[in-house]
Amino acid sequence: MRALKILLMVVAALAALVFGGGLLLKKDYRVERSVVVNAPADKVYALIDSSQGWSQWGVWYQRDPKMQLTELKSGRGVGAEWSWKSESQGNGAMKLTAAVPAQKVGYELAIEGFDASNGELLLAPEGTNTRVIWVMQGRMHGPVSRWFGLFMDRMVGPDFEGGLANLKSLAEKT
Repeated sequence: MRALKILLMVVAALAALVFGGGLLLKKDYRVERSVVVNAPADKVYALIDSSQGWSQWGVWYQRDPKMQLTELKSGRGVGAEWSWKSESQGNGAMKLTAAVPAQKVGYELAIEGFDASNGELLLAPEGTNTRVIWVMQGRMHGPVSRWFGLFMDRMVGPDFEGGLANLKSLAEKT
């Protein structure tokens, strides 16, 4: 009986640490990466303003060639919306919320099991090149999910780097 009491106290202390500690953590996270593309902004923009463009360079699409992509509202620019189903990459949906040709694309991202996030791909001219800046930010609402916020940069950052490398390669092709 004494061992059971000790075990319950340890479990209660761990739960208090996880929940209480989570309440002290920041709710918001931000992930940002950039790359310089040796191509004009309009050429890069054509690859980021639709689901067809994203599917050519996004690392998630390459990791799962069997991913089922569904156009919810086809087209380019603001309002373009698509969803996907993937055993290895998860299920989700994306909607373009801002589109300024040769300057930026904004989006809302919803991945099953996670709080929604917002992001942007910003295009900044650098001479004859274009700096592409990919930013995603979101909020972790629950105290347990806030622990994930501590690792978002390390979890998502490498995917951004891979995607930007693919985007650069694709845009630089003649």
